[in-house]
Amino acid sequence: MKSVITFVLLIGFIAFGGAALYNGTTWLSGSGKASWYGDKFHGKKTASGEKYDMHDFTAAHKTLPFGTKVKITNHRTGKSVVVEVNDRGPFVKSRQFDLSKAAFNEIGDVNRGIMSIDYEVVN
Repeated sequence: MKSVITFVLLIGFIAFGGAALYNGTTWLSGSGKASWYGDKFHGKKTASGEKYDMHDFTAAHKTLPFGTKVKITNHRTGKSVVVEVNDRGPFVKSRQFDLSKAAFNEIGDVNRGIMSIDYEVVN
């Protein structure tokens, strides 16, 4: 049974291009791109059912369970923020996370729109 779970997680890791997954003992981490979303989504329902608040430190990810806390580090500035996954996305293939406006602004410049990141699940 343990080998079946390991196999499924390995296939999931390969299929989702390095998305953070639990391998049975530790959470995996990775790198990629993050963008942000804000004003026009503020107050609207997220995929988790929560209302999106662009002032909270939250994020969208395609597969991580809602409530997962992830440390996001901006490659350029070295600054980090911990966000909670409460939505699905991003829907651009080359991006791993959509950060709330506040989270993105904490570690980067929202005028840039996209940043290179490292990420690590922390819970």
